[in-house]
Amino acid sequence: MGDIGFTNLQAILPQLFLAAMAVWLLMTAAFSCKRVCNAMLAGTLITLAGTAFYLAPHLRAEPVIAFNGMFVVTGFTVFAQLLILAAAALVVLISADYLKENPGYSSSFALSEGSPAARDPSVKPKDDGGKGQPSEYLVLLLLAVLGSMLMVAANDLLSLYMALEMSSLALYVLASFNRDNAKSSEAGLKYFMLGALASGMMLFGMSLVYGFTGSTGFEFLSALFAKTGLEVSKGVVVGLVLIIVGFCFKLSAVPFHMWTPDVYEGAPTPVTAFFATVPKVAAFALFTRLLLHPFGHLLPDWQQIIIFVSVITMLVGALAAIAQSSIKRLLAYSSIGHVGFMLMGLAAGNAAGAQAILIYLALYIFMSAGAFGCVLMMRRGGQYVETIKDLAGASRTHPVMAATLSLFMFSMAGIPPMAGFFGKMYVVLAAVSAGLSWLAVIGVATSVIGGYYYIKVVKIMYFDEPAPHFDKAPFMLRFGIAIAALVIFAFCLIPSPLVLQAKAAADTLLP
Repeated sequence: MGDIGFTNLQAILPQLFLAAMAVWLLMTAAFSCKRVCNAMLAGTLITLAGTAFYLAPHLRAEPVIAFNGMFVVTGFTVFAQLLILAAAALVVLISADYLKENPGYSSSFALSEGSPAARDPSVKPKDDGGKGQPSEYLVLLLLAVLGSMLMVAANDLLSLYMALEMSSLALYVLASFNRDNAKSSEAGLKYFMLGALASGMMLFGMSLVYGFTGSTGFEFLSALFAKTGLEVSKGVVVGLVLIIVGFCFKLSAVPFHMWTPDVYEGAPTPVTAFFATVPKVAAFALFTRLLLHPFGHLLPDWQQIIIFVSVITMLVGALAAIAQSSIKRLLAYSSIGHVGFMLMGLAAGNAAGAQAILIYLALYIFMSAGAFGCVLMMRRGGQYVETIKDLAGASRTHPVMAATLSLFMFSMAGIPPMAGFFGKMYVVLAAVSAGLSWLAVIGVATSVIGGYYYIKVVKIMYFDEPAPHFDKAPFMLRFGIAIAALVIFAFCLIPSPLVLQAKAAADTLLP
């Protein structure tokens, strides 16, 4: 790695701050705040805000390559990292009261090694009375964010894999965090098993690329494939395909999506909201950098794969969600459909496609987190409900919630003049500019089909007979949903700041 100089440390200062704060919060959780408390929540939000503060100056700075080419800081990576931090902060806001109260689940310490319940099966675990989850949840969230930020900045296949696994290990634990709940344990096991398989395939692909090129560095690979008249070995193409397969799993793209509905439904709702935002942004930003920078000159080799995956992902996301009765499974298939749409921008293989992906990701994290925040408002008698029918008549019993969820549904459907419409419009324009008009037509068609189940939710809220009232939503949850709704609404009025910043970030990737 060479000498660790000032430039190297300055390049990863935001990540160092985040790591130090995560360790400090872990010590706080271990010795003074075993459950989620206001101090832990405030510390987490301060950590995310402080990381963004250290990161923001790099947004317009010159690109910096650190640690002998292992990491890079560009406008594109910084923009994606800021999106990751924003998504994480929003998830913490909407899940704060859930984590402190968490009715219906026993403490995950209840069956820990050495406890009375572990030593004697006749002793029942002590019920925590709905007081909340252990505060390690927030530490795991920060570690997943740290791994995601390092993923985006990776400039070598080795640093890419290490950062990816760092993020994935935290996500495996988060998926099964309610370990006394069978669905949560099942979700974590499925995610772990399939994630390990995808990681193995990705690592094998990287080894093939290294074996046939002699390097794992992005800069070296980009310069190598740019040579005129170079005949690329089939081994490199096979390795690239395996790497794409691994990323398709992380993105829940078809046919590697099978884990998504089960994990989204089984994991605690705050974890599901986190899964739908932070890992998606990190994986998509890194996937875009990987294909457009080191493998950008191999566009004819990977473009057809991305086009195929995009088409079937959009179709499955649009059609499979129609029959769902659980709102969380519906949002899972909705997430799959959005991934397919963003892959269409990646298939364009140009700067316009990269810009469209960044705009779409920025809007998607607020739409998705806001929608899951509304799911967290679905609680009766201290118990969370998750079926679509439970939303019946919500416009009369909870008019503000119904209006807000309708805003998110219309935006996800891409109905003008909602923010989601503009996100999809930029992706379609990028595909058309790359000569993929037929793919854009398929994307618009699947978006129309998918609009059915979004509008179905709105119809149930506004035209069905009212279901029993939900419990009063806590302030932090309502505050987080309000922020998401305001961002979506503000983009409809003033889109230029995000559009221009996304263009500047994309230009640093493909000048």
